[in-house]
Amino acid sequence: MKTVAILGGSGFIASHYIKKYIAEDVKVYSIDIREPKVRHDEVTYITHDVRNLDGLVIDEPIDCIYNFAAVHTTPGHPTHEYYETNIAGANSVCQFAERNNIKEIVFTSSISPYGPGEEQKDENSPLTPNSAYGYSKMLAEQIHKAWLERNSEYQLTIVRPAVVFGPGEGGNFTRLAAMMRKGFFVYPGRKDTIKACIYVEDLIFAIEAARATENNFELFNGAYPERYTLEQIIEAFKAEHFPDVKVYMVPKFVVLGAAKLLQIVNFLNVGIHPDRVMKLIRSTNVYPGWLVENHIELPGNLQTALARWSKDTDGKFD
Repeated sequence: MKTVAILGGSGFIASHYIKKYIAEDVKVYSIDIREPKVRHDEVTYITHDVRNLDGLVIDEPIDCIYNFAAVHTTPGHPTHEYYETNIAGANSVCQFAERNNIKEIVFTSSISPYGPGEEQKDENSPLTPNSAYGYSKMLAEQIHKAWLERNSEYQLTIVRPAVVFGPGEGGNFTRLAAMMRKGFFVYPGRKDTIKACIYVEDLIFAIEAARATENNFELFNGAYPERYTLEQIIEAFKAEHFPDVKVYMVPKFVVLGAAKLLQIVNFLNVGIHPDRVMKLIRSTNVYPGWLVENHIELPGNLQTALARWSKDTDGKFD
């Protein structure tokens, strides 16, 4: 039986990996400082801080570590927390792998190291982060690469996911669906913002495809090649799931002013912060060059992903 250790096992992507591995009869150790939302009898849960794994003992060989542990919500944390968790955690995970002779790590980075900008970015684009989160992820990538270079038998996969959506996400797409369920959506000044995205199950498929190559190192962007615009995402929601929703175009300064001065978003209970409004305005024009060049056909696209999400949550998109 294969055995994997999932750091940050209580998180969104990790929870879907756990379900996948339960179905495949793979033994899973879920390690997190937080309690999981759902516990599975087949999984061994360990409460531990990723920033220091010195006291963590697993009395059997581990085939692969999945490092999903991170402070990632922006806005939401003081600057120092991104560095303390994401960088110290990367060091700790790599040291744990060395102590226990674990030869494979999968690390989820982010597209944040690319930095903001409307231009298209692929895996060969320079990294120019402008946030504590982006810098911390860039440095964490370097720590994992240094681990890889210490032993020719090691294998490392780094994925830079775009916006990942699906059951349990609780993020950008969930907030869009929550607003549309109220019967409206407001474009904050533009419709053509490119929002690279991918469904969580399709991301997992892509990660496993990268793991399956003969190379000991793969790095790729986790996103659909189409790089959908905000308008295309809203129209995909409307077409099959919210046909009666009304859409409006409002100048950016009006939306930001409302969010800041009237706290209108909290009043409507859709959870959008002014910084998140800015995220709707700024493109994340990330292209999955590695997936395309290696002819990796993802299981679905935006439209089929929304259909799967709706089916799995009885149309709630939660």
